[in-house]
Amino acid sequence: MAKGPRYRLAFRRRREGKTDYRKRRALLLSGLPRLVIRPTLKNIHVQIIETSEEGDRTVASASSKELRKFDWNWGTGNVPAAYLTGLLAGKRAIAKGISRAVLDLGPRRATAGSRAFAALRGALDAGLDVPHGEGVLPQESRIRGEHIASYAKQLLESKGGYGRSFSLYLKAGLGPESIPDQFDRVRSAISSAPQGV
Repeated sequence: MAKGPRYRLAFRRRREGKTDYRKRRALLLSGLPRLVIRPTLKNIHVQIIETSEEGDRTVASASSKELRKFDWNWGTGNVPAAYLTGLLAGKRAIAKGISRAVLDLGPRRATAGSRAFAALRGALDAGLDVPHGEGVLPQESRIRGEHIASYAKQLLESKGGYGRSFSLYLKAGLGPESIPDQFDRVRSAISSAPQGV
């Protein structure tokens, strides 16, 4: 007679909250490369991954840390940085001959207008075809960082917390009100960069 627990232990990556195997199986059955978007607190990582019997292979990738090469001096974990990272990864995927992909957000819960969907919009603007609903993409004003600039102006007018909220930017000599202009310059720099960046 068997004694002890009668449950089956889940795979280690499932226990750690890293992989949802049911979702992964559905994505793999599509037969398309996966557009993997992983936001962290300070950065965004976007990868195009192909799956084969030998294992996963990263075809193209971009990290928001790379935006410094394009003179992006602002934070690398916000919505504008997520869009620019998606644009950069999408451009690299197109250069490698990938035109279609399926979105993989991992075990995170999807929230409309979030940084993950800003990165998706960047990949779409680069020319990548990814099935999605239009309602989940953030608005253009949010992608350009206008919400950050208007919040900074609001704090400056009320004289409360401006220096504390944007201390790192101000120390570097950057005014948060100029984020939309800088965003436009960086977006055009990425778009006009040679294939494969």
